[in-house]
Amino acid sequence: MSESSGAGRGKGVGLGLALGSAVAFGGSGVAAKPLIEAGLDPLHVVWLRVAGAALVMLPLAVRHRALLRGRPALLAGFGLLGVAGVQAFYFASISRIPVGVALLVEYLAPALVLGWVRFVQRRPVTPAAALGVALAVGGLACVVEVWSGQSFDAVGLLLALGAACCQVGYFVLSDQGSDSGDDAPDPLGVIAYGLLVGTAVLTVVARPWTMDWSVLGGTAHMDGTPVAAPLLLSWIVLVATVVAYVTGVVSVRRLSPQVAGVVACLEAVIATVLAWVLLGEHLSAPQIVGGVIVLVGAFIAQSSAPAKGSPEPVAGGGQQRDLSTRSTVA
Repeated sequence: MSESSGAGRGKGVGLGLALGSAVAFGGSGVAAKPLIEAGLDPLHVVWLRVAGAALVMLPLAVRHRALLRGRPALLAGFGLLGVAGVQAFYFASISRIPVGVALLVEYLAPALVLGWVRFVQRRPVTPAAALGVALAVGGLACVVEVWSGQSFDAVGLLLALGAACCQVGYFVLSDQGSDSGDDAPDPLGVIAYGLLVGTAVLTVVARPWTMDWSVLGGTAHMDGTPVAAPLLLSWIVLVATVVAYVTGVVSVRRLSPQVAGVVACLEAVIATVLAWVLLGEHLSAPQIVGGVIVLVGAFIAQSSAPAKGSPEPVAGGGQQRDLSTRSTVA
């Protein structure tokens, strides 16, 4: 197999994983909303999500315990920013500003990732990359119908921006060590310890001992259809968290933070479509148009991104790095 074909296959797999991550993350809302409507506090749902996933990944944390000595800063950063930070800042922001506004501000993360690439990594950014991000952000404005929000609390906007910055941390830290070959930290170990750190932080914030645990033993309603609460919680933990983080981190390793960040914008589109199908929350014409714009922006960004370390600028059309020999999720 030629180098170019191997690189192309690696890029294709990476894009598939990024899309799978967006679908998994996007499905969290439709499963969480019935639980919240049944009586659980949103922060308690977040704690259950992260703590449950940490429990599932605990055997992998034990297996990769050497990471505690080799990469303690990476594990702490990923847990604080990529797990606890995004969740806590987002839920704090929606308590002060409309959900649509908070979601749009949070998904400014791809633009901030390009800022990281340009000013921290000192790699040039071409107009193609900027266009892809601009289209994705503009499309998201339509998807969440940001114009429908009437309140623009300054603190709420800062909290949403905090969620966006933490999401940048998620993408950047997911890529750490990806050029180290066999010495690269195992992504499953990083996720496992990140979830453990996130659980510890969120335990302080959410105070799960005040939760109404009886809700988890009953049923919730999804657009009028009764669904067992444990089934919804299992989806949130296993699919919307474990699968979402695993596919997301591995996709960043195969692509790059800026490309995976823009593809992740599809999460908002997917969440909206799932809410339409499963919760009866119908899409408006602007939301449908916005979804198409997000897809176009994501395609422009991913189709022209160069390999890491390439002398060509971001989105300048360079060849994608070959990761065909890198270990992936079984």
